[in-house]
Amino acid sequence: MKLAVLRETAAGERRVALVPESVKKLTAAGFSVGVEAGAGESAYFSDELYSAAGATIEASPAKVVDGAGMVLKIGIPTSDGPRNEIDLFQSGQMLLGSLMPTRNPRVILALAERGVTAFSTDAIPRTTRAQAMDTLSSMANIVGYKGILLGAIELAKYCPMFMTAAGTIFPAKIFVIGAGVAGLQAIATGKRLGGQMFATDVRPEVKEQIESVGAKYVGIELAQSASAGGGYAKELSDEDKARQREMLVQQCAVSDMVVTTALIGGVFAPKLITAEMVRKMKPGSVIVDLAAEGGGNCELTKPGTTVVDSNVKILGPLNIPSSMPSDASTLWSRNMLNFLMAFWKDKKFNLDMNDDILKGAAVAHAGEVTHAKTKELLQTAGV
Repeated sequence: MKLAVLRETAAGERRVALVPESVKKLTAAGFSVGVEAGAGESAYFSDELYSAAGATIEASPAKVVDGAGMVLKIGIPTSDGPRNEIDLFQSGQMLLGSLMPTRNPRVILALAERGVTAFSTDAIPRTTRAQAMDTLSSMANIVGYKGILLGAIELAKYCPMFMTAAGTIFPAKIFVIGAGVAGLQAIATGKRLGGQMFATDVRPEVKEQIESVGAKYVGIELAQSASAGGGYAKELSDEDKARQREMLVQQCAVSDMVVTTALIGGVFAPKLITAEMVRKMKPGSVIVDLAAEGGGNCELTKPGTTVVDSNVKILGPLNIPSSMPSDASTLWSRNMLNFLMAFWKDKKFNLDMNDDILKGAAVAHAGEVTHAKTKELLQTAGV
């Protein structure tokens, strides 16, 4: 079975779906691997390294995709402009990448119409068996780590406490909202930088995890559970939202840095920090909105840029993993390797659509959109 690795063309994307380390293991297992020329350059993996690992370097995307059983990507395939990748696919081929189906329903529909079986890594079930394939967690670790560093650069004071001849500088108070993978990594990184850490999450069961990585848990008693299963949170009731808002007003007002990571169902970013809350924060403080790609947790966030309001900086960084392309690509590639090897038997990929992982990850199959929420969006749009 041939695997095809395309060069990513999205603006600012520096990652690659497979690195030479994984190519070597896959070719040893019986796969053949075609890599588009220059696919790994931005992540510092040369064509020569891929060739040495057993890959075939192809000059054009069409040659890479031709005859492939599965195409591997980071993001969605392009559907228009000078490089229409969807038109390269042939019926019966498979695609594996982070397709974010509810954000890109028309792309998923186009793939279905081409007869492509598309697997979205962000839809892989968050189970113990699938843990080694979980690109969301791999990338979220980077997001939490780098997010704290971005905030520390913009902060008007030190993160750690310093005792100097000129007197004592007290540590920055850092408040993390959301204790999923990104949030927990942000807490741990902020703690290593010497910050005084506080954190909250609408799922009270994560209190122990928050405390285990060095933060003080700050929360409210919920009238009803906010856990949606699979490590995700669901939207709060109006009553709980009001009580949460009071807590956030108080905590943001005393914090030097606020890091937000909250997503509903891993996709939608609820508005947790209002403009009024921002204007009650200390001058020189910073908000790092790590949910900017989902719309942002702060009312004033502008994804992809930095806003200053009332002497508070609001950062809305996008695609943070791409800022660490070597390690991000390596981790992503290992997730791809684990996915492929889990279904590789007798030199064949076992496309068993009754398997819980394949069934959960499939967003298009047999000419149809199979992802329920994406189907609903398309129906609502009259498509």
